[in-house]
Amino acid sequence: MEIEKYQVDEHNHQLETGHKKKLEAVAAGIPGVNTILKKLTDFQIAIPSWALGTGGTRFGRFSGGGEPRSLEEKIGDVGLIHALNRSSNSISLHIPWDIPENAGEIKTLAAHHGLHFDAVNSNTFQDQPNDALSYKYGSLNHVDKAVRQQAIAHNVEVIKYGVQLDSKALSVWLADGSNFPGQLNMRGAFERTLESLQEIYAALPDDWKVWIEYKPYEPNFYSTTIGDWGQSYLLSSKLGSKAQTLVDLGHHLGSTNIEQIVALLLMEGKLAGFHFNDSKYGDDDLTVGSINPYQLFLIFNELVEGMDARGMNHATSIGWMIDASHNVKDPIEDLIQSVEAIKIAYAQALLIDQDALKAAQQQNDVVQAQEILQDAYRTDVRPLLAEARLRAGGALNPLALFRSLAVRKKLIAERGLKTISTGL
Repeated sequence: MEIEKYQVDEHNHQLETGHKKKLEAVAAGIPGVNTILKKLTDFQIAIPSWALGTGGTRFGRFSGGGEPRSLEEKIGDVGLIHALNRSSNSISLHIPWDIPENAGEIKTLAAHHGLHFDAVNSNTFQDQPNDALSYKYGSLNHVDKAVRQQAIAHNVEVIKYGVQLDSKALSVWLADGSNFPGQLNMRGAFERTLESLQEIYAALPDDWKVWIEYKPYEPNFYSTTIGDWGQSYLLSSKLGSKAQTLVDLGHHLGSTNIEQIVALLLMEGKLAGFHFNDSKYGDDDLTVGSINPYQLFLIFNELVEGMDARGMNHATSIGWMIDASHNVKDPIEDLIQSVEAIKIAYAQALLIDQDALKAAQQQNDVVQAQEILQDAYRTDVRPLLAEARLRAGGALNPLALFRSLAVRKKLIAERGLKTISTGL
């Protein structure tokens, strides 16, 4: 199904009077509000193809109704999200879960929904039906060169699919590591990973990037070959200018200062972008902003200040993507919430008086620095986001419109109650 413009317009008409009052109250105290609204309109967050079905854990998965059964249906679901919020104009594919059999037709369908293709993601953390060799003991770091070559070939194949879709980046996440001491020579594993990535790097088109993700544990619980941002940074530095570090907010040990990591990677020109989610205990992949929205705001503070210092475009200089597992939620509703949380944190960071903050820092005025940050954080910026959506042709309240139109009920009628999304 598709959401028609008249449905959005009718929804907005019903809410417009109340929206204007809220907007006037907030905007009155914000200098340069139209500049902020333009930045919010331009700021887009990619939706991953794997997030459109109900997630799960190693204990089980409870399928949701009306899940997309094909890449075409996943593109349709991202189209629904973008029609509602006008903030999700791209989709990130996971290969081989979502192989575009006919790239021309897939691009035409995406364009119909106002979408393009973000980074493509490889998968060497699972054995696929047609794989000759297993990744049980590693992929790019495997002691067997034949296994490494299989993993390298898969990544090169993913690049080829991405070229057909006009993507510009390959995202690599490895489960490689060890579960027990002595299982793996750590230095050797890292060296083999570098050698494998060098072959993949050589296959990149001139205008492409490779984004190297990291994770401290799971599914290997003693060592992970790319276990933290320093190891990813070391690899990307050795590879060259087309390699960068990808930050997944859930891929950190508890209490890690992620904003400091972000600031340093940005300073070095090695920040590829983000996989956004939230976490209470570990890599929980919860809805963005559902647990620690203040940390997300602090991360965006470093991003806005650092990107402005380097003359970078907020919307396009690095990658922005959601990576969450909404086990008990409607996937589309969860993604709408996630996009909203990301843009709230971004909008709050745009409100920070950076000149005043720098002055407080230079004077070691800790109290004033905190006041400046928290003044921005405590500002209700939701009317600004709603106005940005309104100007872009989206809904004032995307989640409310999704529910009032009974979109999930219609998707179930179209696809069935017991459908299972591809790749899950």
